[in-house]
Amino acid sequence: MTAFENLYSRRSIRTYNGEALTDTELKEILKAAYAAPVGRKKYETLTLTVIKNKDFIERWDKITAVSFGDPELHPLYNAPTVILISSVVNEAPQDNVNYSNAAIIAHNMTLAATALGIGSCLIWGAVRTLNVEPELLHELNIPDGMRPCCAITLGHTDEIFEVRDVEENRIKTEYFN
Repeated sequence: MTAFENLYSRRSIRTYNGEALTDTELKEILKAAYAAPVGRKKYETLTLTVIKNKDFIERWDKITAVSFGDPELHPLYNAPTVILISSVVNEAPQDNVNYSNAAIIAHNMTLAATALGIGSCLIWGAVRTLNVEPELLHELNIPDGMRPCCAITLGHTDEIFEVRDVEENRIKTEYFN
């Protein structure tokens, strides 16, 4: 698979078949996280938390579903693994580099998962739940001064990854010459 085939076949996978990732697969996905660019090389401002504890994932999923107003929802999609990206976050709105770092790390991991034929999905709303539920957050031992920014779900899937046509103007693009 070429880099472009990987980009054009990556998509959000929300159905998992229950098969856990192997240690080798997880290690490869984490290696992609470590390869991500980080502003000013401040790697110490980031923490990855690999969550495989089924009980915790189910409780987090349920609390998030209730907060979304739909207790039947599964915002973590029954994924066997979730990787949470936390960072030191500045309150100044113009200083979003730490959120950007977290998002780039998450995206690198989703691309690695795609290359391995593993399903992944970027998660934002459920992360908000962690930030307002101190009991859940405490269980994860997130270092002091860090805040969960985003996460990805991971798991084997029966869905097929196919290269898709990408609409060229789906994002407004302005040129300044």
